Amino acid sequence: MEQVEVVVTHQERATVRVGDIFLKIDADQTRTDVEVEAMALAPIPTPQVLWHKPPVLALAGLPGTALGHLGEPSTASAQAWAAADAAARTLHEAPLPRWPGHSLDELASQLDDECVWIVDNGVLPTDVITRNRRIAEVALRPWTPVFTHGDLQVSHVFIDGDQVTGVIDWSEAAQGDALYDLATLTLGHPQHLTEVIAGYGTDVDLDVICAWWSLRSLLGVRWLLEHGFDPTAPGCEVDILRTQAARGLRQRDIR
Repeated sequence: MEQVEVVVTHQERATVRVGDIFLKIDADQTRTDVEVEAMALAPIPTPQVLWHKPPVLALAGLPGTALGHLGEPSTASAQAWAAADAAARTLHEAPLPRWPGHSLDELASQLDDECVWIVDNGVLPTDVITRNRRIAEVALRPWTPVFTHGDLQVSHVFIDGDQVTGVIDWSEAAQGDALYDLATLTLGHPQHLTEVIAGYGTDVDLDVICAWWSLRSLLGVRWLLEHGFDPTAPGCEVDILRTQAARGLRQRDIR
């Protein structure tokens, strides 16, 4: 008899696995609708939709394993990392989805709120947040919108050998900044930036990538804590913010 495995669960949604079938339960039907439509539009491999009866979406499993996990070294080859970014480039060149993503004003407002919350709740010292905010603001510039995955973390990209077999979790897909996807993929894995640039095959502004690392981490800390996750785990968001702050301080000293 096949067992039920809880993959992830929090206040907003849950994912369970039964054999090779994944059941995603989401109270917000809009997110599920976006996921289904985004997977249908994406020109890269995605999980097969078996059925969709709100609030449940049933998906077939993908072959292979995740490219990596935040807080852990990735054992994937350089070729696999390059293939992941080639897939991102293919997605970014596809026609835009019909729904927009976050605006610059929305992101700036969220950044204000989260920086205040992190300091007020003693998660990180003020100087660490101040330096990261300075770095993060580099990302808040006009960009040409592309079809973005919106949550292209390493655990959402599946590979078999050096080939991408599929990308999961499309509920955040929208029009957005291409470099946000690349930054999300390399969050906590800066040593793979060389492969990322090679795989993407076009100019990549490393300062903007670094800015998105800080911005994504700042925006994620409160949500993670409130939903039962630990952003202070080794190699995760709080470590990334500390590393980014030290990097910003060294750059200032060099100048």
